[in-house]
Amino acid sequence: MASAASRQPQTQAAAASAATSSSAQPAVDVTAITNRDDFLLELGQALGGQASIRPVDSLESALDVLGGPTKRGQVVVLDAMHAGEVRPAVEALQGRAPQAVVLVFAAEALERQVAAAVKGSKVFAVLSSPIDARKAQAVFGAVIEEAAARRTGHGNAQAAAPAAEFTLGAARFPPLVADEPRGPSGGSRLPLIAIAAVAALAIAGGAAWFFTRGNSASPAPSSAPQALTTEAAPAAAPTAGTAGATSENSEAALAPAPSADVAIVHGKVDELLEKARLAMRERRYTDPAGDNALVYYRSAVAANSENGEARDGLQRVAGVIAGRFDEALNGGRLDEAAQNFVNFKAAVPDDPRIAELGSRLANAQISKAIADGNLERAAAVVRQAQQSGALSAEQAARWRADLGKRQEEAKVQRLAGLVEERIRDGKLVDPADDSARAYVHQLMTSSPTNERTQRAQHDLAAAYIRKARDAAFARNSAEEDRWLNEARAVGTSAADISALKNDIAGARAKATQAEAERLAQLARERVRDGRLTDPAQDSAAWYLTQLQSADPQNAAIAAVRGDLTKLLLERARAALQAGKSAEQDLAAARRFGADPKDLQAVQQSAAPKPATVDPATLAGSLKAVKTVPPEYPQAALNGGVSGSVLLTFTVDAKGATRDVQVVQSTPHGVFDRAAVAAVKRWRYEPMIVNGAPVEVPTRTLVRFELPKQ
Repeated sequence: MASAASRQPQTQAAAASAATSSSAQPAVDVTAITNRDDFLLELGQALGGQASIRPVDSLESALDVLGGPTKRGQVVVLDAMHAGEVRPAVEALQGRAPQAVVLVFAAEALERQVAAAVKGSKVFAVLSSPIDARKAQAVFGAVIEEAAARRTGHGNAQAAAPAAEFTLGAARFPPLVADEPRGPSGGSRLPLIAIAAVAALAIAGGAAWFFTRGNSASPAPSSAPQALTTEAAPAAAPTAGTAGATSENSEAALAPAPSADVAIVHGKVDELLEKARLAMRERRYTDPAGDNALVYYRSAVAANSENGEARDGLQRVAGVIAGRFDEALNGGRLDEAAQNFVNFKAAVPDDPRIAELGSRLANAQISKAIADGNLERAAAVVRQAQQSGALSAEQAARWRADLGKRQEEAKVQRLAGLVEERIRDGKLVDPADDSARAYVHQLMTSSPTNERTQRAQHDLAAAYIRKARDAAFARNSAEEDRWLNEARAVGTSAADISALKNDIAGARAKATQAEAERLAQLARERVRDGRLTDPAQDSAAWYLTQLQSADPQNAAIAAVRGDLTKLLLERARAALQAGKSAEQDLAAARRFGADPKDLQAVQQSAAPKPATVDPATLAGSLKAVKTVPPEYPQAALNGGVSGSVLLTFTVDAKGATRDVQVVQSTPHGVFDRAAVAAVKRWRYEPMIVNGAPVEVPTRTLVRFELPKQ
């Protein structure tokens, strides 16, 4: 990045070079906020000595400079590619240096965006970068007048139009003629052409003033000398939707209309015709500006309206332009065709073909705008073309009707897309102004019969139905009713609602049946595994209770209940015979419908006589029929840890183990779980004492030894 110091010599050199073409003292100082050397060089060339340029790298530096005393008007050029946030910079400039006129240069692709950003400020104009010398020269003419007027207190600073309502980036202005071949006498023609250039600049500056100030603002008096030997035709007022400062979006969508080279060069008719012939031979029909056949023939006609060669020459130039117009229009180069059209009118303003060419151009521009999807621009072109007479009222009405349909369809398409997005995001009713319901309501209000509207209604109703179905399965009646009411509001019929409820009822019945079958199966499995009441939420008693609640009429309940109560009574009898409490099992059997007679029989069963044999002897007499080795914990195995666990447990009357407890373990807690799990799966022959099976308390030591290597 170049510094201010490194750029200063280049800038001064460019300014000095440009200044050599003008002997006038600069009327204003230009402070350029940029860090781009190429921008400064372009700016110096565009100014052409009209003002001195002072480059600064930052807004702060510019404010320091502008805050000091000055004898000339002040202009600030803000390079948007360097400034970053344009709006705050503009506000700071206008707050600290209200006397300065602000120009903003933005990249062509960002010109409209920057103009919108400075809307409401007092920016004089927004121009495009790279700098178009012709446009910049024209605008600087009006800028210099405004800056000088502000310095003397007569400026129109408070009436400046908001920058967002105009952009001059696409404007086409006549260039200043920098040089001219010497005349036949050998003398230089440069002063004459230079005066013509000043006149052209004054006209273009007036146009820029009109663009940025509106029709109500009167242009400042021209500073051009009175003793001019050239003159220029009055600039045409801007047509609607081009560069006028209007607040309508469709007007802002139009670029400024092209302008023809209408400068008049004063001189002898013969000399003008000679220049025109030369331009024709060299095919300089309309270019370069100020040195072409169109300018010289028009100037000859202005000097002698009866000159036949001049009039014939304009007809021949018009013929060439008409051919170029057709070629450009057929090739889709509408900007080029528009330029040829204004050149044609400048050549032969009374030609009857103007109406037909204008109509063709307008229709092509409208069609192109529609094809590009820019309906606002198309509408602006229709309005402009009707005002200028390029379209008849009937043609304009047909275009407006077509655009109305397209705009309505575009609106419907946009709203339908929003409905689809909100349904996908789950935003059916909230937020109130940005939900699928809000956008469907807009569609139903504006285009109730449109196919997209009906599809959006159907999709939203389907989304409501899904919500209602989910709420129904969740047993949330309030939510179910809420979503059904929403579905009715978007057109779901009573018959469809009734069908939905039937579907929900059928689906709910199927779901209930499936759940009942699952619970019944789980209850059977727990009965088979002996898990009658424990664990509390994974036992036969738990699943049977759930089944009775979900489907009281299920046919599987009776069988599962019978098996469960039978095993509960058997376990209660064994507990009583062992001298233990059986209240929990008896209560559970009673809850699941055990026969009162069976309950009484169990309660009256006598406990077995105490064994006369020593418990230790009984324990020593136990015969194992099934032992399961414990699983060696992987962590202990990986760590090379061995140990043992001392357990106590009871062998019940059926030979199963229960009440397994850890007495001692080494190391503590490492092998406890594995040892307990193994012993619970051991089985013994029932111990018979006095002809009845008895429970035998015992103990065992389970060892965990590492495998031998």
